Amino acid sequence: MNNTKKDYKKAPVLPTHRGNYLALILGQISCGYALGISGTALAQAQTVTNLNNFWVGLIGAGSLIGLAGSALMGKIADRSGRKGMLMINMYLFSILSLLQLFTANPWGLLILRVLIGLMIAIDYTVGNAWLVEWMPEKVAGRAQSNLTIYWTIGFIASYIAGIMITGFGSHNWQVILASSVVPGLITAIYRSVYSLPASPSWLATHVNNHQAQKVIQENLGQKWGLSKKLIKSTAPDNISWKVLFTKEYRRRTLVGGLFYACQAFSFFGISIFLPILLTSMQMGNSNLSGVIYNVCVLIGVLIGTALFKHISRRAFLIGTFFLSALALVLMVVGNHFPNVVMITLFAFFAVILSAGLVLDYPYPTELFDIKVRATGVGICITISRIGAASGTFLLPILTNIGGASLAMIVCTAVLIVGGLICLFWAPETSPRFRK
Repeated sequence: MNNTKKDYKKAPVLPTHRGNYLALILGQISCGYALGISGTALAQAQTVTNLNNFWVGLIGAGSLIGLAGSALMGKIADRSGRKGMLMINMYLFSILSLLQLFTANPWGLLILRVLIGLMIAIDYTVGNAWLVEWMPEKVAGRAQSNLTIYWTIGFIASYIAGIMITGFGSHNWQVILASSVVPGLITAIYRSVYSLPASPSWLATHVNNHQAQKVIQENLGQKWGLSKKLIKSTAPDNISWKVLFTKEYRRRTLVGGLFYACQAFSFFGISIFLPILLTSMQMGNSNLSGVIYNVCVLIGVLIGTALFKHISRRAFLIGTFFLSALALVLMVVGNHFPNVVMITLFAFFAVILSAGLVLDYPYPTELFDIKVRATGVGICITISRIGAASGTFLLPILTNIGGASLAMIVCTAVLIVGGLICLFWAPETSPRFRK
């Protein structure tokens, strides 16, 4: 093997990179859609079935519970490779989505939603690792953070689809749930036709350099190859999860997991069950208010992406937590404000909280050094999904007990806790702002 090849991570953006990125974009759209669709569907289910608030919340949280398996999926991918898991997960995702048409049994639906969450976990963890290992260094970070935009597009599309899908009578809610088969199948077919390449760095460290070099040259051209550092690398040691809670990493692990969990608690709780919340808030036309909210979520993500390189990570996190909490406080104390004021405050909340989503992929990655990064990020995602599942499970119950005000008070408290965690413990990871 010729060791004088140019480092493939320093290549310009080539058609292979664009094709790889599209495979991940389609996956993010599918994941966002599948997570968002449950709220609209289950809100309708309550009108035609005997599902109570407990089951609505639990089934709605099902995919987020499955996403808690991210750490496990990351471990499997580190041992068996990335390509195979990314080639098959969206086919399984599509089959599981379709099966939702054929059961109204709460336990059956819960199991399907949890399994869908596990398939999503593969795109979250394995997909991100594979993307970073393929993309050129100069664009990898930006490409990773931009995935949030496409995830948000899928999430918003699910809300619009939930409003537009009609005409199936008492089974309409099941058709809405199962509609995630469409983006899932498109993604699966694309990945098969395009044929995803294996990760060169994984091949170099777990198989051999020859195989890695071959994949690089088949996809990028003969002049590109492994870096000298990667040629000499060996498979990393199997890092135990316990290492992340030693003195060296404990603070970073807790900050990475808890900021993510507090953010996800409010975002998923409010966004997934938006129809239930808006009905309780009585803000005029709930469909129009929901569309405004979701458009503001996308605007927030776009603003966050634009500001990402210009604001310190700490300031970004602290600001989004406290400002979004302030918006909810104003909505609670001013619940008799005119609808236009309430909608404006809700829109402001959506913009600020969703802007913070931009840090969900890069910040946990930056918290850990390379020897524990994969395991650390997996643990952070797992902790975050506990927060997301809790918010999604509790929101219908809280709304039923004390109306929208109680749900927003609880979300406010969680956001303040998240802001305080970042204020006192979050390290600055941006090279530009580190002292």
